[in-house]
Amino acid sequence: MTAAAFLPFLVLAMLAVAAVQIGRRVRLWNNGRGAPVDWVAGLKALPSRYLVDVHHVVDRDRSASRMHVPVAAGLVSACGLSLLALIPALAHSRIFMALVAIAFAVMLTGAVLVARRRYPRPMLRLSMGKYQRLPVYLVLFSAGGLLTAGLFAIGDPLPSLAFLVLIATAAGGLMLATEVATGPMRHALAGATHLAAHPGPARFDKDQPRGRSTALLPLDLDAEKLGAETPADFAWNRLLSFDACIQCGRCEAACPAFAAGQPLSPKHLISDLAAAQAGGHGGFYAGMPYPNERPVAGDCGAHRPVIGAGAMVHPDTLWSCTTCRACVEECPMMIEHVDAIVDLRRYQTLEKGAVPAKAVEPLDNSRGCDEPNGRALAARTDFAAGLGLPVLRDVGETDVLLWLGQGAYDMRYQRTLRALIGLLREAGVDFAVLGAEERDCGDLARRLGDEATFQRLARDNVAALSQYRFNRILTADPHALHVIRNEYPAFGGTYDVVHHTALLQDLVATGRLPLGRLDGAAVTYHDPCYLGRYNGEFDAPRALLDAIGVERREMARSGRRAMCCGGGGGAPNADIPGDRRIPDLRMGQAAETGAGTVAVACPQCTAMLEGVVGERPQVLDVAELLMQAVEAGRVAPARSAAPERISA
Repeated sequence: MTAAAFLPFLVLAMLAVAAVQIGRRVRLWNNGRGAPVDWVAGLKALPSRYLVDVHHVVDRDRSASRMHVPVAAGLVSACGLSLLALIPALAHSRIFMALVAIAFAVMLTGAVLVARRRYPRPMLRLSMGKYQRLPVYLVLFSAGGLLTAGLFAIGDPLPSLAFLVLIATAAGGLMLATEVATGPMRHALAGATHLAAHPGPARFDKDQPRGRSTALLPLDLDAEKLGAETPADFAWNRLLSFDACIQCGRCEAACPAFAAGQPLSPKHLISDLAAAQAGGHGGFYAGMPYPNERPVAGDCGAHRPVIGAGAMVHPDTLWSCTTCRACVEECPMMIEHVDAIVDLRRYQTLEKGAVPAKAVEPLDNSRGCDEPNGRALAARTDFAAGLGLPVLRDVGETDVLLWLGQGAYDMRYQRTLRALIGLLREAGVDFAVLGAEERDCGDLARRLGDEATFQRLARDNVAALSQYRFNRILTADPHALHVIRNEYPAFGGTYDVVHHTALLQDLVATGRLPLGRLDGAAVTYHDPCYLGRYNGEFDAPRALLDAIGVERREMARSGRRAMCCGGGGGAPNADIPGDRRIPDLRMGQAAETGAGTVAVACPQCTAMLEGVVGERPQVLDVAELLMQAVEAGRVAPARSAAPERISA
């Protein structure tokens, strides 16, 4: 019997070992809460989710893409062809074994590329430990399989050598199989299952608006336990998603909190959540530590708390997150880090009342005053004194309901709202505001884990809106846009909600808003997370800047991969210290463009970026820039040849 004849039995042994290993993880996933999964639809969509959605993200790192394709394709095809050798006619075919050898050669090519990324030392974002040994196993299995099948294909001239090579092949293959439960290969089977049973399948539905898939799911406030305290409190397919992590570190490289030296690494957190399922003491983590890591005992288990100094994850790690979804955007395995973080926050806030000290007041105000700042609802329109702002209860109905948001209480952002109101009147838009009937949208309460307050505010706002007739809601606040558009439908409120840049672009495109030009001015645009990554709006603000003739300069991180300003997710209220401030980092990226103005489209971005001290570009909302362009269009056409200076 030739060495090549043992290849199918080796693959069967690998599958048996892998089945035992993955069975260990399946038992852990079963500790999670039940969750409905459409297995038929998920399995049917699996090829598309893997080949299109996953590889769309993988391809952003070309070296990873060049490595992953031959390794994965080679491994699957080599093992599959080897199993076909159980058919006697194929087992004795030199041509067929040549095909097997080619499949192993493809895998070996990928394995060599894996080794090049790992040796002599990998980039910082890649984990070490078992991941560092993975190339050895891949090379042993693929090179051994290539030689074993290849020697048979040329007539098996060295049978003794072939059996020695087969031993090396078996060693590499069986080591790969043993890694299925706790090592790098875990993501292969867990990842495929995760893609089929994904907790948010709407994410893959190209016909759904992007914001629908980024909305948080409502919490059942009548449940015995609110939020996630232990791994077992997560849905079973959420536990599965933690095991899909390959620890590539892309999320870590994109995380603004990690960059600022706050104690959060999305990769480390997901690894901790995966390790916490198994019990005992947290396993060895071979990646970068949490920046300024807080000490924890590391005790864990499926039914033991995740958060706490005596547990697996320190509370400061939880509260450092800005919910910007940069980690989710960069994850090739489609893991939803932010949803897990909010679930953990819900338990801390609703069950324990354990929120950061500076978050207590805005949450108390939201509960008692319907506004995080504690101001009277009737004071929201004070900034518009003398503007004759129409109120919906007085006019009865309107085309556009202008949702002012929390920014209406902020003196800086009131300038933006006044500019927006002026533009609406310039274009002849029929609009009105709710006035004293507008409560906070609830975004801050929800992201800080106070789901009860959010749901009350949502229902009260839906009730107020139901009294009036309007066609659409307009807001300059992407956080309000996201919540009202995507999260209020769960509470009976389904509305056409547009961002002010989208409406203004439409007004400009249809000629209702004539503009002058601000030629010669250099402007860089900062993408708000809740407008861009959450709701997919990248074009309208840029189209408006192009329409007024400014020189638009993109930051190195822009569009879907833009860096957060640090203002989302209640992060300013949590105020977890780090080495630097996130807005300082973002303003530094803006300064690198050489632009004199940073254009923004969000009140929180305005506040965070204007809070940067020292010499920096000025910060203006897109509406303010458009108002300047409108005013420029009113003056005489004769202009100085000098570049237009944008006024603050």
